[in-house]
Amino acid sequence: METLAAILVGTLAACGTLLVLRNGLFRILLGLALLAQAANLLVFTAAGLGRGDTAIIGPDERTLAEGHPDPLAQALVLTAIVISFGVLAFCLVLLKKTRARIGAAGVSGLANTET
Repeated sequence: METLAAILVGTLAACGTLLVLRNGLFRILLGLALLAQAANLLVFTAAGLGRGDTAIIGPDERTLAEGHPDPLAQALVLTAIVISFGVLAFCLVLLKKTRARIGAAGVSGLANTET
């Protein structure tokens, strides 16, 4: 399972990097989204993929049962998803305003604008 997750992280990171290096602003935005998801999956996989029921410590136990993934990494990934969604929403609005102002959605169109 970890091998499949590693391949998926590599594929997402490679596709995200390829899209970030493209000319269009929307492609750059999609590349940032893929890179964010690759980073989230990397953190999630690095914490361990368990096959347990729930990550709840019982009343008579002091630690988490064996086979459960770390719940801290899950909380970090959930927070990162919310933050990346906010950043992508901001970038999408910025892209829309840029396209409305300069009439193009390419990086080359930005060089022709005045301050």
